[in-house]
Amino acid sequence: MKKYTFAVVGASGLVGRTFLKVIEEYDLPVGEIRLFASSKSVGKTITFKGEEHILRELKEGCFLGVDYALFSAGAAASKEWGPVAEKEGAIVVDNSSFWRMDDTCALVIPEINIDDIKSKRKLVANPNCSTIQSVLPLKALEDAFGLVRVNYSTYQAVSGSGKKGLNDWEGAIKGQPTGFYPYDISHTCIPEIDVFFDDGYSKEEMKMVEETRKILHLPNLPVSATCIRVPVPVAHGVVIKAELKKEFTVEEARKVLAAYPGIKVLDDPKNHIYPTSTIAAGNDLVYVGRIRKDLSVENGILLYCVADNVRKGAAANAVQIVKKLIEEKENA
Repeated sequence: MKKYTFAVVGASGLVGRTFLKVIEEYDLPVGEIRLFASSKSVGKTITFKGEEHILRELKEGCFLGVDYALFSAGAAASKEWGPVAEKEGAIVVDNSSFWRMDDTCALVIPEINIDDIKSKRKLVANPNCSTIQSVLPLKALEDAFGLVRVNYSTYQAVSGSGKKGLNDWEGAIKGQPTGFYPYDISHTCIPEIDVFFDDGYSKEEMKMVEETRKILHLPNLPVSATCIRVPVPVAHGVVIKAELKKEFTVEEARKVLAAYPGIKVLDDPKNHIYPTSTIAAGNDLVYVGRIRKDLSVENGILLYCVADNVRKGAAANAVQIVKKLIEEKENA
């Protein structure tokens, strides 16, 4: 198999380091890898496949010869350097929020809509972490029964805020002064993720609304969300309440979900079998359980899904996009 040149932008961050871990685990055909970081980290080293690699500075020409560039260095870096990498010949997969709703960019979950890339530019957006794990089961249900409306309630781990969130949680547990979150995250849940808009919704909530519609190609689908930060290190939980077009049985829904790529059904609550963050942490599956009829609406379904937000919710989804593109190229 041909070897490819990779670049990772934001390589010293939480998601950046996970990019490298997942690339190595998936054994992607890496010939060369170039690691980029902020000015404060340039010159430091990171180990990849047993070798030390020096962190580089972003500059014109640094992406020449790169086949695939993975970005997780924030929206400002993606805005400035994503198009540069694209112009210099790389296929870019960006984990920031900047390009997600740009009409020229595909917003991709590889199990659902990898083909969207063919009609868009070579700058591909990685969805929000909570969106990725939620839209996978929704797509399975939509294919089988159709969707009328969706409501999300999320329970999001502190690693969703990156190293700062993890540090704040760990410090609070130890009784150290904190300040990243507005309250002591070790002792409460905080119904605030990202900034609030005038209508009372947060930016995180609106990401889920808009991204769900774009990925599913359902621009008029009624969607709402409430996003809550919880004192858990890794793996988000999401309650999904959906109204379906067709009648269904719980067993039918369970079978449809279990058959969909990337989903693992754990649904025997009487024996304490259901998704948890401890089960989901460290792998790339979306776990689904607590599947039942919604008693408040006709053809309504309730379920609970959990996934590792740093892996499937960010780094692994991006690497899986690249993996799919390489496989398609090799099989062409």
